Amino acid sequence: MEGRLKVEDLRKMFIFVAQHVIEHEKFLTTIDQRIGDGDHGVNMALGFKEVRRKLESEVQENANEVFQCVGMTLLDTMGGASGVLFGTVFISGIVGLEPQKDIDLSTFARIFQSSLAALKKRGKAKVGDKTMIDAFEPATLALLSAADIGLSFTDALTLAAEKAREGMEKTKQYVARFGRAKSYGEAAIGHADAGAVSVSLIFQAMARWMRDNIR
Repeated sequence: MEGRLKVEDLRKMFIFVAQHVIEHEKFLTTIDQRIGDGDHGVNMALGFKEVRRKLESEVQENANEVFQCVGMTLLDTMGGASGVLFGTVFISGIVGLEPQKDIDLSTFARIFQSSLAALKKRGKAKVGDKTMIDAFEPATLALLSAADIGLSFTDALTLAAEKAREGMEKTKQYVARFGRAKSYGEAAIGHADAGAVSVSLIFQAMARWMRDNIR
C-alpha cells in the first residue's frame, strides 16, 4: 500500500532501522573517536537495541505510539545529549497530532518537519554547524517536497536518504560549532559528524525497508 503506511509496517520499518544502527556500532564509534568522545556508536547501539526489543515485544495501537516508543526509549536508554536529540527526532513531531491508525506521506513528512523545528530550537544549530541538522534538515525538506509533488512513499524515502547522505558528506567540509568537535577547530575539517552519519543511516534503513517490503 504505497499511499499509506500501516501501523504494523511502520513498526517493522523501525525494527529494521534499529538493526541497521546496531550493525554500524563499530563504524559510528570509529567516526566519533576522530573528533568526538568516542562513545556515539556504543550509545546508539544501546538505545536501538532497546528500541528493537520494545517494538518486538510491546503492542502499538497507532503510528503515534510507534514514534513515541522509539523516541522515549532512546531518551531513557541513551542518556546525555544524544539521547535527548535523537529522542526529539521521534517524539516532538507527534505532539498534538491526532492518533493515526495508518500514516500517509504528507503526515509522515510533517512529523519530521515538526521534529526538525524542535531540534533547531533545542540545540540552536543550523545547517553548516557540523551537527546532525546537516543531514536531518535536507532529508526532511526532501520528504516535504516529495509529498507536495505526489511521489510514492518509497521514492520519497529514497530521495530523503540521498539528501541525508549528501548533507552528512558536507559535514566533512565544516568547522564544528558545537560539542567536543568544536575544540578541534579547523582540524575537524575532513571528518564527518557522527550525529549526521547516524541520521543518514536511519534514513538509509527506512528507504531500504520500503524498497524491499512495500509494493
